[in-house]
Amino acid sequence: MTSKRLTLIKLACVAFAGIACGGAALAQSDYPSKPVKIIVPFPPGGTSDIMGRMLADELTKILKQPFVVENIGGAGGVIGTERATKMPADGYTLIQTGVGQSAVAHGLDPNIKYNSVTDFIHLSQVHSGPNVLVVTPSTPFKTLKELVDYAKANPGKLDYGFTHAASGHMAMELFKQTTGIFMTGIPYRGGGPMMTDILGGTIPLMFINQDVALPHVKAGKLRALAVSSAQRNALYPDVPTIAESGYKGFEALSWSGISALKGTPQPIVDKLEAAVAQAMKSDAIKQRMASNGFVIPEQGSKPYAASVKSELDTWTRVIKTAGIKAQ
Repeated sequence: MTSKRLTLIKLACVAFAGIACGGAALAQSDYPSKPVKIIVPFPPGGTSDIMGRMLADELTKILKQPFVVENIGGAGGVIGTERATKMPADGYTLIQTGVGQSAVAHGLDPNIKYNSVTDFIHLSQVHSGPNVLVVTPSTPFKTLKELVDYAKANPGKLDYGFTHAASGHMAMELFKQTTGIFMTGIPYRGGGPMMTDILGGTIPLMFINQDVALPHVKAGKLRALAVSSAQRNALYPDVPTIAESGYKGFEALSWSGISALKGTPQPIVDKLEAAVAQAMKSDAIKQRMASNGFVIPEQGSKPYAASVKSELDTWTRVIKTAGIKAQ
């Protein structure tokens, strides 16, 4: 092959590479140029689904392309999250991450098929909210101290309800480990039957999400002893935190966020991160959050990534100590 022909081939390769790079850069700058899918790894209708759809609506307005929720439920969020990892890392598939699928799941199954720390780019946390420790009015407990004192004096005589691996279950396990008490757990397949039983007096206490508990607390059907957040919740201004009730540092939250797949081009990541931060400032989201007692956390990739790692470590430790297994 002549040197002239070699030179022509090299020039053609350089030109082709330039076109390819230029096309990729153009595609990133035009992002999004088609609808974006947000996988919510839970069935429709729950808190996770509501949060995902609120964010999708705002991102649609900001980025001028449809952001469409796809619900892929199962295994506490694991099935949908695994499905997301098989999608192209091009910014057109996002995944709702959260305490169950991104932290608790790793403690339940060390061989889970994704790594919440390394397989995702965590764009921002969207919400957090506490669980509330509630008791039936027929119990004598008016304060957290009274409940703990009774449980210590009568190990195993108090029953509580829980839904396996839900945030309320995790809050209860951390509470037992922190206070050194032993109570008997009664498992339920969902929050609905558990709520029915506590309202009927079958079980005396449980941790439950603050928005779910509120109408029953207001109606006097349940008594709130403490919230599991580090600060008091706006819906329960007179209810102390567990931390201020003598257990400094206690915190157990329900939370969710939005993440992209590892390998998503940085210009797209930057655009999405900025759009999510803008969306969380919208009046519609702020009002909806406040009315349900949810908190909008610090926005951005760095704080959310750090939070995911911290939560994963915390709940893996709690699950291992409690000996909880996947179901």
